Amino acid sequence: MRKTFDNPDSVPAPSGGYSHVVRLDLGTGALLLVSGQIASSESGELVGGDSMAAQAERVFEQLGSILAAHDASFGDVINIRTYVTDMSRIDEYARVRRRHLTGEPPTSTTIEVSRLVVPGALVEVDVTAAVAA
Repeated sequence: MRKTFDNPDSVPAPSGGYSHVVRLDLGTGALLLVSGQIASSESGELVGGDSMAAQAERVFEQLGSILAAHDASFGDVINIRTYVTDMSRIDEYARVRRRHLTGEPPTSTTIEVSRLVVPGALVEVDVTAAVAA
C-alpha cells in the first residue's frame, strides 16, 4: 500500500498542519480520504455569509475539485460526514447535497456542533471515495 498526501492547487491551501487529501493506493484501486472542507475563498476567507445553501455549495465545489485532482468524482464517494452548527437548517444543506450526490447514496453521518474552526462557518464536510486504479 502506498499513501500520498496532497493539497491540489485547485482549492485554497490548508490553513494549518494538515493535507486536503491522502490517497491510499491499494493495487486494484485507491481510497481517497478528503479532509473536512468549509466554504473558503481562494484567499482563505469564509464565503456564503449566513446562507447554509451558499456555504454548502462552495464546500461541494471544493470537494469536487479535490476529487477531480485524483481522477474521481462524487459518484466515487462511499462515505460522507457532515458537521453543521444548526440542525434546524439541515434541509438547506440537504438540497445542495442532493444535487451533487446523485447516484447510490454513500454511508453518511451528520453531526450538530456548537461551532467550527472559522467563526461564521455553518457547515463542514469530509468524504471518502473509492476509485479504480
